Amino acid sequence: MGTGATRTDVVVVGAGPTGLALGIDLARRGVDALVVERGERLAPGSRGKGFQPRTMEVFEDLGVLDAVLAAGGTYPAAVVWRDGRKLGEHRMFDPVEEGEPHSRFTAPWMVPQWRTTRILYARLTELGGRVAFGREAAGVDQDADGVTVRFAAGAPVRARYAVAADGGRSALRRALGIGMTGETVDPDPVLVADVRVEGLSREFWHLFPPPEDARAPEGPEGAGGRAGSRRGFLAICPLAGTDDFQLVAQFPGADNLDPSLEGIRAVVGERTHLAPESVTEVGWSSDFRPRAALADRFRSGRVLLAGDAAHVHSPAGGQGLNTSVQDAYNLGWKLAAVLTGAAPEALLDTYEEERRPVAAHILALSTAIHRDQARRGAATRQLGLGYWESSLAVETRDAPGAVRAGDRVPDVQVDGVRLHASLAGPRWTLLAVGTRAPRTPEGVRVLSCPPVEPFGTGLYLIRPDGYVGWTGTGPEGLDAYAARVGAGVGR
Repeated sequence: MGTGATRTDVVVVGAGPTGLALGIDLARRGVDALVVERGERLAPGSRGKGFQPRTMEVFEDLGVLDAVLAAGGTYPAAVVWRDGRKLGEHRMFDPVEEGEPHSRFTAPWMVPQWRTTRILYARLTELGGRVAFGREAAGVDQDADGVTVRFAAGAPVRARYAVAADGGRSALRRALGIGMTGETVDPDPVLVADVRVEGLSREFWHLFPPPEDARAPEGPEGAGGRAGSRRGFLAICPLAGTDDFQLVAQFPGADNLDPSLEGIRAVVGERTHLAPESVTEVGWSSDFRPRAALADRFRSGRVLLAGDAAHVHSPAGGQGLNTSVQDAYNLGWKLAAVLTGAAPEALLDTYEEERRPVAAHILALSTAIHRDQARRGAATRQLGLGYWESSLAVETRDAPGAVRAGDRVPDVQVDGVRLHASLAGPRWTLLAVGTRAPRTPEGVRVLSCPPVEPFGTGLYLIRPDGYVGWTGTGPEGLDAYAARVGAGVGR
């Protein structure tokens, strides 16, 4: 390693939503972390544009919820067009059903990804975090004491741990030789662009199916469906909080797509009732082939994979970006606990143990939605995801109630206050429901309340990421569990 190497505790490669969210979580815990980004600035474009209720809860805890709410809006109803006629409206998301987990958020919230990254970047810098732009990762070396990330230009960065959050073509994952197992979800290439369009109402998500199918398919963010209904599909969705629309178009059998203004005008003129000149501007465009892939491992020594570097989704159902942010939320507290010496390094093994099965489950779900084999609803809201099979889920009660170890903590009202508001901040919390709270390790917050549904009674040690870690009817085993996971660490 050169003598000019930058030193830090954690180097996060990639300043997309995953890397920035992780940077925020580490910064608020006092961890010295550096986010590096190959681009000279934050990435433009809408890309992923929807946040599920569980991710909104994460954003609340990370301190960016108000900004996210101000920057976006609800999803509009979809309207299907044929030959300039409206064929009817189509609801893209199933309503909340009775029995779904308690949350103040009940539906997806739309924010163009370029706005999301700006919000996260502002929060990171507010907390004293750093992003180094123009740093393209070229390789990684590691030893017993740390990891060194090398770059195409400039000095390397030496850290105790590195996190690859550098997307589906992750340079770090490839350097480590970690493979990805997956499949092509749809052979047809897709063009996505942020455009200005005249003559379309911003009250609706406009769907233009191919001539042989006038239904409203599930597809990639409204552009897809069964194999026989994907020919030439086009969707134009108003991007909340902006004057732009997101255009999504499929091109069966095409090898080269034309992302220029003239190319997009031609598509709009051919597939809609609008004149080509109704598209007045193209602000950003990209193309891709929908695929689903899962990294064979999420950890190699001192390097961990997160976000698209670990799992690549079809955009159908808005699952990839949400799963990625939640990777960061799972990993942040564990890195902090290990770096401070409060927990053994083995704690980091639980990141892959917990997040890889979740990613595999969500990949199957988003693929099924793309192929019109499943609908958007309770599963896509991600409130029901948990870590029940994790080694960190310790249930000591003989008769567990409705809330058990591994569950996401429901956001119920306790003495007139939302429980999630009381749990806010990077700390462990012991919730004593209808029972006396025992002595707890220093730094563990204690909340006591009378019996409340769906908890019933008992002791619940709640992780910093809002999941139940340990439960019991008495304190037996609490101290041993707390020592194992670093509970009580103030950062």
